[in-house]
Formats: sequence, structure tokens, C-alpha cells
Amino acid sequence: MRYKIIYCLLFLSGFAFSQEKDSTVVFKKRVLESTEVDFLASYYKQDGLHSAVSGGIGSEKLTDIASNIIVAIPMNDDDILTVDAGISAYTSASSSNINPFDSNKPNPWQASSGASAQDALASLVVNYSHSSDDRNFIWNADVSVSSEYDYFSLGFGGGITKLFNNKNSEISLKGNAYLDTWQPIYPIEFRDNLPTVYDQSGAISNLYNPNFISWTSKARNSFSASVSFSQVINKKSHFSVFFDVLQQQGQLSSPYHRMYFADKDNFYVGDPQFIPNYQSETNKGAYQLADAIEKLPDTRFKLPFGLRYNYYLNETVSFRTYYRFYTDNWDVQSHTASIEIPFKISSKFTLFPMYRYYTQTKSKYFEPYETHLSTEKFFTSDFDLSDFDAHQYGVGFTYTDIFTSSKIWKFGLKNIDFRFNHYDRSDGLNANIATIGFKFVMQ
Repeated sequence: MRYKIIYCLLFLSGFAFSQEKDSTVVFKKRVLESTEVDFLASYYKQDGLHSAVSGGIGSEKLTDIASNIIVAIPMNDDDILTVDAGISAYTSASSSNINPFDSNKPNPWQASSGASAQDALASLVVNYSHSSDDRNFIWNADVSVSSEYDYFSLGFGGGITKLFNNKNSEISLKGNAYLDTWQPIYPIEFRDNLPTVYDQSGAISNLYNPNFISWTSKARNSFSASVSFSQVINKKSHFSVFFDVLQQQGQLSSPYHRMYFADKDNFYVGDPQFIPNYQSETNKGAYQLADAIEKLPDTRFKLPFGLRYNYYLNETVSFRTYYRFYTDNWDVQSHTASIEIPFKISSKFTLFPMYRYYTQTKSKYFEPYETHLSTEKFFTSDFDLSDFDAHQYGVGFTYTDIFTSSKIWKFGLKNIDFRFNHYDRSDGLNANIATIGFKFVMQ
């Protein structure tokens, strides 16, 4: 399973307006009093049995380490410039098997040692926001860029927010566009001369003839529009709703996802004695050559709808809930529900357990390993498009110091946020992720 980890954090501060009595001079509280700096870091590790690189079987082991620095700078009383720079680096047994032949014993259950075993993603997001004098209207614009070995993305967008009803109600409109380009890396059997090829019986064969055609288009573009509304109900409760429209077009397949068809003969490289146990983890030295690469439509239309409801029970306990429904024209439908319960241990420490449930139906283009037919127009064995349920359990804590008594140079430590989550999916994928964030304020 290929994970692209892209971070995009936009900040809007609280608003206030004050006017001196009996004076014609208007005083405004700055939207952001001083420069704020956030340091974020995460560690992610997963494993599973349905690698898309190996056509729906094989190791999904992946480790990713990511970090971001976000700097919010007040340009004047009304404007904020936010710069978010990030980098993530991963190692992956799955993607390493884009070229499994660099190992003496190639197989889909262990990592190979080639260049595709690791990669790094670098990203940059710059956002500018402006608040009106009465702090009831905000507009923002942003531009983003990210790059890794085989993928480049350029994005831009913006939005407006209107507050009314004494700032108890808020409506927001946002739009974004991402113009991406693949540098496609195909499975090695479609690029280089092959080692000795064996058929299903273990005999040497020269009949391997895949259905492979290289891409003519390398672009993938995504466009989104979002509307959201939030309302303070009373002193204890608050809710918000959102509705998004997303359109993707271009090359929506992944070039290194292998396909194996039910109506095609099987061919292998490696040690022929392991061919009979190819689908088992006892296979220690054979790799099946692909019949083709994944092929998906060049458009995808997505419609998510969701809501949040937060309830403040007392000074110690509150509840944060979330629900989202999603549907698209690939026949994927999903439901997401989560709850977070912060417990205020002291004036500085808050502990919050978390739980998230997710379920989805499979895409009409998905079938497992060696189930698709070569006569089909579209096909994938990527289990991200299969039907599955998932549970995520977590806990976190926040340390807050409103007086920023701890300092590093000219910056006072405002808060520390730590979270740990465990993820289990019904198809066998499991993962752990730990994140930590530090917020500093210039003094």
C-alpha cells in the first residue's frame, strides 16, 4: 500500500474588536499578536498481506517518519502569513518489489534492496489571510508544492469566511486545485531484460507475453469545492456541517501496481522449487511476472458530507464527535464515525482517549489476486478499493502553558500535544502512528 503523506495546516485566530469610549480613534486587537512556530513530527509503521505492487498479495510493511515546521507571522493588525514546510521519508517492503529481481531470492513477502525500497516527500504550503476591521469577514489564499522521486504536485486555492449572529454563526467557502505529474515507474519486467523465466510447472519458458502499454498521459489533476457552516448552540454545545465536491481527472492509476488475470498463464523468475508455494509466505525464492498494470478510469467524482458536534459537560470532561458519509462514481461508499473525550487533569494537562470506526464498500473495478479477466476494460487489485471495516484506538495528552514560562531563545513554549493510535483493518492491514507537536510563541 502506497502512502503519500502530504501535510496542509491553515490557521485562523480568534477575533476581537474594541473601541475607546468617547474617542474617534478605533483600536483593533491584532488577529495574531506575535509570531507562532509549530514543530510537528510523526512515526508511522504498518504491515499487511495485500500489497498492490504484487497484485494483491505480499508484504505491506512500511515505515514513515515525517516532520513539519509551521510559522505563522503577523504582517500587520489584520494579515497573517503562514508557511508550512515538511518532509517525510519512508522505507517499504511493498514498493521495493517494483524490482524484486535485485535479490538472489525474489519473493513478494520480503523487501528487495533496490532504489524503490525508500523515498522522500518534500512539501511547502504558503497561506495568506486577511481579516476585516470588525473581524467578521476573512479571506485567504494559498499555494502549495510537493515533490518525490516519481510524483510532483502544484496546488493553489483560497476561501472566504463570514461570521454573524454576534460571532456565534460562521459560514465558509473554499476551493482548491492540484495539478500533478507522474514520472511513471513500471514493474521491472516491463523495463529490462528478464532473468530465466519459468512456467507454472517449473519448466523454462519463452512464452511470457504481457498486456503492457506505457502511459501516453502523465497528468493527474484534482479540483475541490467545500462549504461549511458552524453554530454555537449554547454555552455547552457547538456543531458544524460540511459538504464537499471533488473531481479528479487524468492518470488515476498507479504505474507500479501489478495485475494478474485468471485467464492468463502464470510465469515466474527465481527458484522454480518455490513456484508451487508462491501464494504462501513459505515461498522463499520465486516472483510471478505481471500480466499487466492496474488500469482505472481517467475521471473520479467524489461527494463527502459530514458533521461535528462538541459538548462541554463540565470543567473536567467534554465530548467531540464526528461523522462523515462519502460516495463516488467508482461505487465506493463509506461511513466514518469518531469520538474524542478530553479529561482535564489540571490547569495545564488534558488527557483524551479516542476511537474511530470506518467502513466502505468495494469499487466496481476491484477484484482480488488472479480474479480479473484480461478482457475487462478497467481492473485493480489494490485493497484500498476493496470492502473492509477499520477500527482505530488512540490516546493523547496536551500540555498548555498560557504564560509560556518555558523558553527557547525568544520563543515561549505554549503547548505540547502528543497522540498515539493503533489501526486495525479487516483485510489484515494494521498500523501504529505516534505524533507530537510543539507550539512556540515569540516574546
